Amino acid sequence: MKTCYINGVSCISNQNTFETDFLSDVVINENENVLFANQPFYKEFISPVAIRRMAKGVKMGIAASTKALKEANVTMPDAIITGTGMGCVEDSEKFLKAIIDNNEEFLTPTSFIQSTHNTVGGQIALGLQCKAYNFTYVNGAVSFETALLDAKMQIENDEAKSILIGGIDETGAHTLELYKLINLIKKENDKPYSVLSSTSKGVVFSEGASFFVLENEKKESSYASVQAVSMINILEADEVETFIQSFLQAQNLKIADIDAIILGNNGDVEFDDYYNFSNTIFKEIPQVYYKHLSGEYNTASAFGFWVASNIIKLQEIPEIVSKNNQFKGNYKTVLMYNQYRGKDHSLIVLKQC
Repeated sequence: MKTCYINGVSCISNQNTFETDFLSDVVINENENVLFANQPFYKEFISPVAIRRMAKGVKMGIAASTKALKEANVTMPDAIITGTGMGCVEDSEKFLKAIIDNNEEFLTPTSFIQSTHNTVGGQIALGLQCKAYNFTYVNGAVSFETALLDAKMQIENDEAKSILIGGIDETGAHTLELYKLINLIKKENDKPYSVLSSTSKGVVFSEGASFFVLENEKKESSYASVQAVSMINILEADEVETFIQSFLQAQNLKIADIDAIILGNNGDVEFDDYYNFSNTIFKEIPQVYYKHLSGEYNTASAFGFWVASNIIKLQEIPEIVSKNNQFKGNYKTVLMYNQYRGKDHSLIVLKQC
């Protein structure tokens, strides 16, 4: 069975993560409950004529995927697999608004065509002229993990040599308003929006695109290897520890083998108790959190995957993402755990290669 290596990465987020060194230029924003992506200069990646017609998520996906492929020195992947929770929600909103405004008559199909969830993967393939396997997973908060698992299985079973994967989500004005109405987003009077010391419901919402090139051979650009991925839909908070223990046992790993754990705390006081296990079985192990930087969205775990990959490659945990101020001399095995509102629990193990 082949090993699945991460050979190229790229991340667009509300932070300056696209054109800088790993977390070298990030700011913790505790005053806004919606954080919009810090978008790069797209003319380097997309023709000016095409840019006008593209949704934000598509532009982010093309730019991030192009950079990841370049780092891995791959011109044509054997597959393109994307994960998204909401897809191109801006165009969905435009089309629905046009239906209402025009009394369901005289509708142009452009926004409808570009509103589908697989638009990002399709546009990347069109740009590369890639006619290979192209699949988009829309699976809530494990959309990215599902794409990762698909790619990992294909690499390990020698069905593909190089695969481009990514997690993309964008915001839409009307959708954000709905999220605020149902209290998924923190209220204005909940400021400051702290992740670790939060006393309020809801999250700071955001958007982003993180892309990775997975291959069956180790290169100079390799970050880590993907050892295992596991998902489960629903768990109670007191069942998480058993879920983790069983997962590690299946991988012939013990708690002591984990050099760092990446946690998806998002500041929602209703659901962050799912991470309480970290204060017991992982108490002596370096803990990392990242949603105070990335914000929360369906594929925010892809940002966490980017953080984990860089920690293993650079062999350091930046203080700004350290949750318990513990550090080690080396990071060979890193565990990731994420959930959203008590559902879509995922575990990923990355190893030094």
